[in-house]
Amino acid sequence: MTEHPEQGIRKVPKKFNPTPFAYHQEIEVEIDTLTNLGDGLGRVDGWVVMVPYVLPGEKVLARVWHNAASFSRADFVQVVRPSPDRIEPTCPLFGQCGGCQYQNFAYPAQLEWKTRIIGDLLKRLGNIETTVNPCHPSPKEFHYRSKLTPHFQDPRRENFPIGFLAVNHREKIIDIPACPIATEAINQALPEIRERTRANHTRFKRGATLLIRETAEGVVTNPKQTVTEHVDGLALKFMAGDFFQNNPFILPKFVDYAVGQARQDGCRYLVDTYCGSGLFALCGAKKFEQVLGIEVNEDAVRKAAENARLNQIENCKFVAGSAEQIFASVTTPPQETAVIIDPPRRGCDEVFLRQLLTFGPKRIVYVSCGPDTQARDLKILVAGGYQVTDVQPFDLFPQTRHIENIVTLSKRET
Repeated sequence: MTEHPEQGIRKVPKKFNPTPFAYHQEIEVEIDTLTNLGDGLGRVDGWVVMVPYVLPGEKVLARVWHNAASFSRADFVQVVRPSPDRIEPTCPLFGQCGGCQYQNFAYPAQLEWKTRIIGDLLKRLGNIETTVNPCHPSPKEFHYRSKLTPHFQDPRRENFPIGFLAVNHREKIIDIPACPIATEAINQALPEIRERTRANHTRFKRGATLLIRETAEGVVTNPKQTVTEHVDGLALKFMAGDFFQNNPFILPKFVDYAVGQARQDGCRYLVDTYCGSGLFALCGAKKFEQVLGIEVNEDAVRKAAENARLNQIENCKFVAGSAEQIFASVTTPPQETAVIIDPPRRGCDEVFLRQLLTFGPKRIVYVSCGPDTQARDLKILVAGGYQVTDVQPFDLFPQTRHIENIVTLSKRET
């Protein structure tokens, strides 16, 4: 295997700690496992070394660039003994572009390790030992992503790169003429969008991030444009720049699973916190007597209410809740109510979790794109009187380290 393209002779950084390895010292590392950030983790004489773009079970040659207090980081140089799960990546820029971590990893093995990583995070960060269901695969391993946000930095440069951050760089952009995880429609539109951006470079004084989203209206680039996504027979409208799950091929099963978990144990009422434009609330309306969506963003609340009217759903109400009184509008009995929470990657804050525990719903379905912060929050919920009854990862992001995870909790009988 060829040397990693980012390698080269560099000056020793002034703050480099030379213990236990010299700067750019090449070492052989046996890779034992993967971290939740997608790096391989191995040990050399008991010392932890983390290396990107390697697979469990491999022996690799790596080049050290950082020694921390308890571990070192090294760049991948070449494989000494490959894993049987190693495959040739689809994208020629894999290993340079920081977008994907697993294109060299056979897809069944990706799923197995994502399942394992969820279990490890729950145990290590949440002190929760439980069975994790096998990670649900995406119907499409490539060309699934319906939203792309390429960047550029210096529009004054001729043919300035438009793409994504390079590996281990906060500023360098790798030019991306095509992306194999983006939908075919986005890739077809990408050359013209890139050409137009460069032709209009005088509009930009500095770098910017572009938006490219495939919707029912086609491929759109205006973040303020209202667009439509169809899920489970419903038409959901939102602003193109707003958050919305960007793997439409797995989304119906993902949502149906979360709603189905909420509906068990005789729960007749659903509360959807962090409801956004109403995805879980509206999809769950046909399974519950009454649904309440709560969101601190008033624009999102208005859009969710419009979506309810658009789909002629009458048993679903949306309110703007204050961060200090999230459950003030909830009038349904807790013992018959399920709550779905789908927070940002940073997870829930303690104020929200305290209010949730005070309300005390019969079931909680915690949907998360950040399994590490989810595990942290679950520890609080378990200590507050709940037990984990189901853990189901979904692979919304094949070829990457990212995992969506749905954890169901039920209130313990007192």
